[in-house]
Amino acid sequence: MKSEDEKFKVGNKTISNMMNPADHSATENAVRDRIQSTRGENAGNKLKHPSYGQTAPRNLSELDVSHSLITDLMLRHLRIHGVSTLSSLTSQMKLSTSIIKALFEEMRKQQWIEVKGSDGLDYSFGLTTAGRALAAERSQTCNYTGPAPVSLNDYSRAVKTQVAKVKINRAGLRAAFFDLVVSDSFLDRLGPALISQQSLFLYGPTGNGKTSYSERLLRTYDDSVILPYAVEVDGQIVIVYDPVIHTRLPVEPRHLDPRWVVCRRPCVTAGGELTAASLDLRFDGNSGAYVAPLQMRANNGILIIDDFGRQTMSARELLNRWILPLDRRVDYLTLSYGMKFQIPFELLVVFSTNLDPSELLDMAFLRRLPNKVYVGDIDDETFDLIFERETAKQNIACDPGGAESLRRLCKLHGGKELRACYPIDICRILVWIGEYENRSAVEATHEALERAVGLYFAQRSGHAPGGEVAG
Repeated sequence: MKSEDEKFKVGNKTISNMMNPADHSATENAVRDRIQSTRGENAGNKLKHPSYGQTAPRNLSELDVSHSLITDLMLRHLRIHGVSTLSSLTSQMKLSTSIIKALFEEMRKQQWIEVKGSDGLDYSFGLTTAGRALAAERSQTCNYTGPAPVSLNDYSRAVKTQVAKVKINRAGLRAAFFDLVVSDSFLDRLGPALISQQSLFLYGPTGNGKTSYSERLLRTYDDSVILPYAVEVDGQIVIVYDPVIHTRLPVEPRHLDPRWVVCRRPCVTAGGELTAASLDLRFDGNSGAYVAPLQMRANNGILIIDDFGRQTMSARELLNRWILPLDRRVDYLTLSYGMKFQIPFELLVVFSTNLDPSELLDMAFLRRLPNKVYVGDIDDETFDLIFERETAKQNIACDPGGAESLRRLCKLHGGKELRACYPIDICRILVWIGEYENRSAVEATHEALERAVGLYFAQRSGHAPGGEVAG
């Protein structure tokens, strides 16, 4: 198998026919180097540090959330863990040792805790009978035992300060899509939309890369951001950090409040499973805390609405929900007892669909999506480039004229239009056939391509692959 660099060289050789020589610049190399270096253990080494930093509060008076909330949180931690220490609570609650020690002294005076032992300046302690009764009472309304939350004001300030400012040109954008075959005309339509950081509407026939393009947009960002584990709103806790969505970086800026996490800019994808409930706070009955909606977790990043128009909620319903956020960059959420509050809506929303835009939305809605980029069927040359790159990637030996042979077969069985997914999918089928037949080498002969195409395209009723009539 070829290495990633060798695969790229094959693609670069063919793609270069579609590029202006002036685009072969240090910009392209730098972007590609950054993209590859932010994978795996080296993630974060090439990303700029966050533009915003929140310093840790040193005492209770500097703490930006209610005293009673933090006291209750510490009581719940002690109830869950039994015996704790100052150092363990500092780590679990993400607060400074001085704040934990101040809470410890307060609880000790109230006779809610008792000291079990000491190790130097650290104490081990647990709840007294009175402390356990109080902790059990407070746990009936909220059982959250994660890191301490930050204030809504601090969260809003951080999001607004970290709004993405994309600086990209054709060379940089091509480097971001280095593993795809893309034309200059497409890059030139997409680039200004990314710089605007306004909503992006990708539309066109299925199978031409809309989802692949959307997923790679995150590569155009060269910086990291900070986001909180949780936010306090009216004494309630809203959980923001999600390790499934957010990629934490091995970077710990000096003096950063440990209630904040350094992450890559988030990229959240929602497809046909998206519901109206996904866009509102979700109350978790087990913890007594709220889970932030998708758009809040995607703040300072990208939210991809894939297969737009195929959700259980209609496209009109979705955009009605987001008319104000898309225009004014703010959103309003509601707690379970009716209190509304405002959060920033600072994200790039990407709508991707293979449906006709005029059937999805009227002109008033389309106007609110200022960047509309059509992703159409591909031409013969692009098809051949994708096929060449994919056979190299899959280590498939190819007969001379293999790309032309596959093109003819695809037009014969799939219609006159060529889709970007055809050569990729059919090469995968060739590999599967080789594995099924225990062949060490896979070849894209005309006969093999004909067999793979027969498996790939649905046959007309009453006809089977190879000219056989279905019984």
